[in-house]
Amino acid sequence: MTPLLELDKADVRRARALARKVGKPVVDIANKHTTVSVERATLRLAGLAGADHERVPWVNHLVDAVRESAGLEHGVTLPVWDALRRGLAPDLLTLAQMASSRSVEFRIPEGKDATAAAKQSRAAVARGIRTMDKQRVARERLVKRHGDPKQRPWIYLIVATGDIYEDIPQAQAAAREGADVIAVIRSTGQSLLDYVPEGATREGYAGTYATQENFRLMRAALDETSKEVGRYIRLTNYASGLCMPEIAALAGMERLDMMLNDSMYGILFRDINPIRTFVDQRFSRQVHARAGIIINTGEDNYLTTSDAVEAAHTVTVSQLLNEYFAKEAGLEDWQLGLGHAFEINPDLHDSFRMELAHALLARTLFPDAPLKWMPPTKHMTGDVFKGNLLDGFFNLVGALTGQGILLVGMMTEAVVTPWISDRDIALQNVRYVLNAAGGLTEDFHPPRNGFIQTRARQVLGEAIDLLQQITDEPGKAPLLEAIADGTFGEMKRPATAGKGLDGVIVRAPGYDNPAITLLETGATR
Repeated sequence: MTPLLELDKADVRRARALARKVGKPVVDIANKHTTVSVERATLRLAGLAGADHERVPWVNHLVDAVRESAGLEHGVTLPVWDALRRGLAPDLLTLAQMASSRSVEFRIPEGKDATAAAKQSRAAVARGIRTMDKQRVARERLVKRHGDPKQRPWIYLIVATGDIYEDIPQAQAAAREGADVIAVIRSTGQSLLDYVPEGATREGYAGTYATQENFRLMRAALDETSKEVGRYIRLTNYASGLCMPEIAALAGMERLDMMLNDSMYGILFRDINPIRTFVDQRFSRQVHARAGIIINTGEDNYLTTSDAVEAAHTVTVSQLLNEYFAKEAGLEDWQLGLGHAFEINPDLHDSFRMELAHALLARTLFPDAPLKWMPPTKHMTGDVFKGNLLDGFFNLVGALTGQGILLVGMMTEAVVTPWISDRDIALQNVRYVLNAAGGLTEDFHPPRNGFIQTRARQVLGEAIDLLQQITDEPGKAPLLEAIADGTFGEMKRPATAGKGLDGVIVRAPGYDNPAITLLETGATR
């Protein structure tokens, strides 16, 4: 049994009620808009893939051409399948190729033409949805065949060479040494690309590009390793940035198991327009819900720009908002890898006790979620001995509080890119702590009014106060105002600015997106 804190149930209910109050206006805004990436993701589900000789994806060409010719206010599928029905091209790929030279004139069909176009587009998109459904079944079958790790938390380890063909052997080696989840870090800056690169890539910087082919290659390699080690090895990548919906769709079709997918990370740390982010985020989470993918949220990032003690309550607020947005989009508790981190200055008196309180607070608020616990990074100095000790304390908190996903800390974190030998030492640290102290959750019960319980209640109280403060903001969407004011991570991001704003479109009456319809209804055809 995980040791739970004794929190006031009324406070917990109030926190969730306030999160709903803050989040709902944002969902209402998302339901009134679409984005170029949502429309491109829909075409990808319909089977459109590939790129031109300059590696510009065909989905970009087609969506851009439709927007110029007929607009996207009604969605991309009505004008596209209307064009196919009128015989302007024999298939979707040819139409996209013709559209790239602007040799096709699109229109918004009406009446029977609109009905027929909607029916045909739904049939095409449904094939992509069924592919995701099959991949979810395949995952369940492989987990049953190979087995899950014998204990929690799952050990989560990063590879990031920039070359998919170098990532693969490193990922397989990590799995053999005990890693349960392999995260392929995305190339620096990819979140700001408004297209998804094509094919296998070997030139990423500080990470490897997220592409459909890279997903396929790594998934196939880890399937082989799963057979070898006798447990299913999970694969993680990033559904964030300007192409969040597309990457989510590709991940679902290629059977990735986890995706980093935070509701506000792109806004705060990449200056992506807030409305663009929330619209894309809702669609991507609907995809993840259908595909059986666990999301990992990014609350740990707040503590890289804010003090981990003073800003602890902003992490809790973000977790509550991420939970609301996720469940509204259809995700279940077991898919909520809500984030938090071990980032308090180690020189601070009682730092470990506060870390323990914060981790227990998250565990108590979200008892059925596989929380993702992040290691120290901000206060790593290059002293590898102290760094390894800090990571050991981090691992101990994970063992004591029953975290679900434990990202392996590196003693060279934030100093150099870790060597394989660094990873091996880090994995030894995790294995020792979990083997020696993994059962402490049965024995550890913080005193009712002791330091840990008191600190956790304080943070929850501050989180409630902040949520109430947000609801008191002026305007129809107080959360957008709070983000603009710099409430989270000390970043001010107004809803009228930011990257990707030009890719946001207000839906017109009669807007049609078969992917959204299929995802929301659970239909397969």
